[in-house]
Amino acid sequence: MKRLLLIFIFTISLFASGQNLYIKTYGNTKDKALIFIHGGPSGNSTLFEATTAQKLADKGFYVIVYDRRGEGRSTDLNAKFTYEEAFQDLNSILKKYHLQQVTLLAHSFGGLVATLYTAKYPKNVSSLILAGALFSQQETYDHILNSVTKIAKDKSDSDQLNKISAIEKLNKNSAEYRKACFDLAGENGYFKMPNPTEASKKLYSNYETSDFYKNNIRNKNAPLLFYQNEKQNNIDSRPLLKKIKAKGISIYAIYGKDDGVFSNAQISSIKSISGENHFALIENCSHYLFVDQQNQFLSQIEKWYK
Repeated sequence: MKRLLLIFIFTISLFASGQNLYIKTYGNTKDKALIFIHGGPSGNSTLFEATTAQKLADKGFYVIVYDRRGEGRSTDLNAKFTYEEAFQDLNSILKKYHLQQVTLLAHSFGGLVATLYTAKYPKNVSSLILAGALFSQQETYDHILNSVTKIAKDKSDSDQLNKISAIEKLNKNSAEYRKACFDLAGENGYFKMPNPTEASKKLYSNYETSDFYKNNIRNKNAPLLFYQNEKQNNIDSRPLLKKIKAKGISIYAIYGKDDGVFSNAQISSIKSISGENHFALIENCSHYLFVDQQNQFLSQIEKWYK
């Protein structure tokens, strides 16, 4: 009985320490290791895993997908939702799979996690791929509000203008402000490709009928807890990206031309950091570029690495 009790306590300890991460690997362990870092807070890797992980592995990568602690399929009631906690998750993955260096493929909010991690643990990262990734938060929020304001004025939509005015009065470091900005973007189609292709429609449709979609778990408390516990808010990671590049770590950037959450000035600035040969802008493509234009997305990454 005493032994059983000790095992039980040890298991609970592992659970509380975030060791119950959902992790799945694709491909050959001898290939270049690549970790996909999903968006959020409150996101998961189900869409990428269902549509793209195996296809990227087929291109010659050892692909690792996971859900951050407390998010998606990595249930943890004790998760703190901080960048440091996210770093611990990544370090535990490297240790688990005996990896010295990895490529980080970061999407949306995952771009901030990946950049901050690379800045702190540069020896662990061989290259960083920013895929529709956030890098200047306040500039993104300002762009969303300014561009939606223009749309509302053109339509003489007083209700929308009043809504925007109320959002602008919110605390810019709050989860409420962030959510309101992205909700506005979603309502105005900023995350949707303009002209869905047959291939993209099939990918989205297959995902929505898959077991991955059934496990598309969203922790609604994650954003609130993140902004409550994390001191770093509204980050502009471009200075860090420049320092990372100066250390010899390759930075690649791939974005959808129709991703409405980024301004042209932002896209130009990230292109300047990554460099002409490490940058790609995909036509008829929005935020979920690995589904919107999957073949181009995969071909571009393969081109960079092969």
